[in-house]
Amino acid sequence: MVARKTSPRTIHFRLISSLSCTALIVFGCKSPVQPLQVRVPTAPPPVVSTVASPLPAIQFTIQVGAFTTIGRAERYAEHMKSFGLDAYYFVDADGLFKVRFERFDKKEAARERALALQAQGLFSDFFIIRPGPAGSRADPHQRLQESLVQTARRFIGIPYRWGGASASHGFDCSGLTMTVYRLNGLDLPRNAYSQYHAGTPVKWNDLVPGDLVFFATGRSSRISHVGIYVGEEKFIHAPGRGKRIRTAALSNAYFRPRYKGARRYY
Repeated sequence: MVARKTSPRTIHFRLISSLSCTALIVFGCKSPVQPLQVRVPTAPPPVVSTVASPLPAIQFTIQVGAFTTIGRAERYAEHMKSFGLDAYYFVDADGLFKVRFERFDKKEAARERALALQAQGLFSDFFIIRPGPAGSRADPHQRLQESLVQTARRFIGIPYRWGGASASHGFDCSGLTMTVYRLNGLDLPRNAYSQYHAGTPVKWNDLVPGDLVFFATGRSSRISHVGIYVGEEKFIHAPGRGKRIRTAALSNAYFRPRYKGARRYY
C-alpha cells in the first residue's frame, strides 16, 4: 500500500481546528472568546457597636473626715494621696466636706483595708460607704437620675480649673462629671473623649436628667467638652478658665452647632 502524503498546509489546518474545538469546550460558545475576569470579594467593613455596657459600679469605698472648711478637707486628701491612695474630697448633702478613697467589691475587704491603714495612724475613725443615689423611689433609674442632678447642683459656683477634679481648686468639665458619677457609685472614665465612648448613644428627644451631653469646642470635630443634662434642654458644666460651674442651654448659639451627642451609662 502506498502511504498517502499529507501536506504541511493540511496539518496546519487540522491543528487550528483542534485548538478551536478545545476553546469551545473550555470557554463555551461565545465568539469572540472573552478573557476570564475573576472578581475577588471584598471583606465587609468591621461592625462597630455603638452600644456600651453599663459602667462598673463602685460597691464599697472608705470615707474619713467631716470638715467644716474645704481647706482642711483638701489638705487631708493630699495627705492620703501621699501614701498612694486614690483620695478625693467633696461637698456632701449636709454641707460638710468629706474624703473618700479606693474601691472594693466586698464590704469585708474594705473594712480590712481601713483597719490596716488605721493601724498605720492615717486616721482614727472611718466609715465603709456604699455610694449610690439616696431616696425611696421604686424606680432605681429615676432615683439615680435625680441624684446625679442634685449632686451636680451642689457644685454650681465652684471655679473652673483645667485638669481639676476637686471642689477647692476647681473642676474641668470631665472632672466634674467624673466626680458626680463617682459619688453616685458609677466609675466614669476621667476625660471627655473616653466618657463619650463609654456610654450608650441617646437621641436629642430622648434625653433624661443625668445623661451626659458632649460637644466639639476645638478646631476639630473631636469631643472636647461635656456637661450633665438636667432637663428642659439645660445642662450643668464647667465652662472654661476664669469661669465658674454653671447652667447653660443646649439651644445656646455657641453650644447648639457644636453639639455632638449624648450618652447614658446605666
